[in-house]
Amino acid sequence: MIEILVLSLIQGITEFIPISSSSHLIIMSDYLEFNEADLTIDVSLHIGSFVAVVTYFRKDLIDYIKNKKLFFNIIVSSIPIMIVGYLLVKLEIIYQLRNLEVIGWTTIIFGIFLFISDRFEIEKSIEKDFSLKSAIIIGLFQVLSLIPGVSRSGITISSSRLLNFSRYDSAKISFLLSIPTLAAVSFFGLKEIVDVGKLDFSFFNILSIFLSFIFSYITIKYFFKYIKKFSLNLFVIYRLVLGIIILIVAYL
Repeated sequence: MIEILVLSLIQGITEFIPISSSSHLIIMSDYLEFNEADLTIDVSLHIGSFVAVVTYFRKDLIDYIKNKKLFFNIIVSSIPIMIVGYLLVKLEIIYQLRNLEVIGWTTIIFGIFLFISDRFEIEKSIEKDFSLKSAIIIGLFQVLSLIPGVSRSGITISSSRLLNFSRYDSAKISFLLSIPTLAAVSFFGLKEIVDVGKLDFSFFNILSIFLSFIFSYITIKYFFKYIKKFSLNLFVIYRLVLGIIILIVAYL
């Protein structure tokens, strides 16, 4: 029960703020030797986050569906990570990237990148300036998040800031782009579960979805409030400290 609570808390918080959910889940699962951290639990956690972001943006999504151009750009921006992610999993390359050295260096490097990008001037908004060109550029940057430690939300916010979107709009772009990505992760995760004959969701899976949903929804809500008033420096500092600690553990 405690394992599910911790994993749901990590997923719910780190999925939507720029500190990398995959690296935190990998580290916590391995070093705390969580027995419940199997495929079905991982899928359940992502389903919870997916339901949370869809619920939070339910009104926006209805408006975006009416605005076919913006909806189309969101889908286009999500295509690169889906294609590359699928190939990395099929070729089993993704598993070779899940080590402390990679996580440590990417945590630091992309923390610095987040700091640099957050210095850019504010000129654009998602309503007026999220063009097909912007969608493609951000989508290509998002592919880097397949490397543990990069952070999907971090790289999409950073690339949006590089394109002069405001912090608030950069976060909104990141959250909206998480919808197709989380949907794809959930779908292919469920497909893999069916393929290996493990479609036997238990109480722990239901609990994982529920807790992940709660923590994800709260994180989205309060991250927006935070980013309206403050810079991203807090997350930069956290990444640098965490990255250094990880590298010390990895190399000593």
